Amino acid sequence: MNPAASVKPDPLADIRQSNLFNEDLAPVPLERRTWKVGNFAALWISMSACIPTYMLASSLIGGGMNWWQAILTIFLGNLIVLVPMILNAHAGTAYGIPFPVYCRASFGTLGANIPALLRAFVACGWFGIQTWIGGSAIHKILAVFYPSMAGGNLLPVLGITMSQFVCFMFFWSINMAVIYKGIECIRWLLVIKAPLLIALGLLLLGWAYQNAGGFGPMLSQPSAFEPGQAKAGQFWKFFVPGLTGMIGFWATLSLNIPDFSRYAKTQRDQVLGQTLGLPITMALYAFIGVAVTSATTIIYKETLWDPVDVLTRFKNPAVLILAMVALCIATLATNIAANVVSPANDFANLSPKRITFRLGGLITGVVGILMMPWKLLANPESYIFDWLIGYGALLGPIGGILIADYFVVRRRRLNITALYQSEGEYKYTNGFSITAILAFVLGVLPSLPGFLVQVKRIPAASVPAALVGLYGYAWFVGFGIAFAVYLFGRQISPTARPSATI
Repeated sequence: MNPAASVKPDPLADIRQSNLFNEDLAPVPLERRTWKVGNFAALWISMSACIPTYMLASSLIGGGMNWWQAILTIFLGNLIVLVPMILNAHAGTAYGIPFPVYCRASFGTLGANIPALLRAFVACGWFGIQTWIGGSAIHKILAVFYPSMAGGNLLPVLGITMSQFVCFMFFWSINMAVIYKGIECIRWLLVIKAPLLIALGLLLLGWAYQNAGGFGPMLSQPSAFEPGQAKAGQFWKFFVPGLTGMIGFWATLSLNIPDFSRYAKTQRDQVLGQTLGLPITMALYAFIGVAVTSATTIIYKETLWDPVDVLTRFKNPAVLILAMVALCIATLATNIAANVVSPANDFANLSPKRITFRLGGLITGVVGILMMPWKLLANPESYIFDWLIGYGALLGPIGGILIADYFVVRRRRLNITALYQSEGEYKYTNGFSITAILAFVLGVLPSLPGFLVQVKRIPAASVPAALVGLYGYAWFVGFGIAFAVYLFGRQISPTARPSATI
């Protein structure tokens, strides 16, 4: 018997030597595509049950909504974002490819770095936010035992105290250690994380129910938009940007979902798993956030939209320590899964032969510090209107381009080998698709004036009111314009033949 006959051919032999290839970006072989409905549902339960979800709901209450208005807004936002989530997941499941490789078909082999890096930098911001939340939880709970930690002078530039910064960096170092350990450690964290934070949320809900006198008083707070209230008649003015912000919350994962769906056994598994896991969990944890925040208004005569602030009102040492451990583990698991897997792959796409998953994760961590995430969470308005809607204006156009290219232009057919070839059919113009770049720019531009007004870089009077108002629809506007422009561009310059240059 010839020994060579028993050696299986390498299906990646044609692309393994390419400078666009590394093992982290390689197509997942069929035998490793084992995720089923339960795995995807568990993934979304683990990622959705987190402190930012709680704060997301609470921030709507702080903005003037009553409890059912806030829950409805969040639920609608998640139903809407579920559509591009499932559509973009299709390519990952069909071809086993991660997000940056998926982008090469529409943006070009080098142009794919544009959406990949934009998604990566947003993930860096979220990584920083989650790390700040974990570090802040440690700091606030330790301050109960050591009150002197609650004071201190603010550091120049940073705007936080030395003890806050030390706790932040301590939790950051734990995140970096998990990244170094690799994907198996991440999976283990996700398994134990969801029950911890859901249990903690339900305990908070029980405490709020008892101390606020039941759900009646707790959920009877009127909407500030009702007649006679402080913001009477302004509901729609707040609702539309609020809905856009809710879509922006998971607009990140709606793009890079191929990083996870590449492990799916079938399309049915990813579709059903995501449908069951995302909207229901977000609604449940949003309700906990809304109910407890409403209760704090009754119990403490002030609105506490950060659950850590609520927990620090408890003085039992055992409760505080248990809460700190649960929050840290839960936040750590969500942070790594939602905010490291994607940017690590995205940064690796810059130079696949030099940047590994671990190095990409380290880059994510460093950029997350430099973005000073505590400023993004300064108040509910900046959280929704500056952060969530702001990056939604960038990611919406990318989603429109990807879906237009994959489903309309290519009819779900990709040349896997060419995705890893510098000189293949996805080279376009020196590696860049001018059509995709133009569609992206035109999709972003209408929201730019409103964003600059929102972050107070230009006066509102200098911009037409219609453009300022358009910012509240940023994700929708960007998605629609980019989708239409891209399809028009491809009608002029088809991509079906390898010689296409635009």
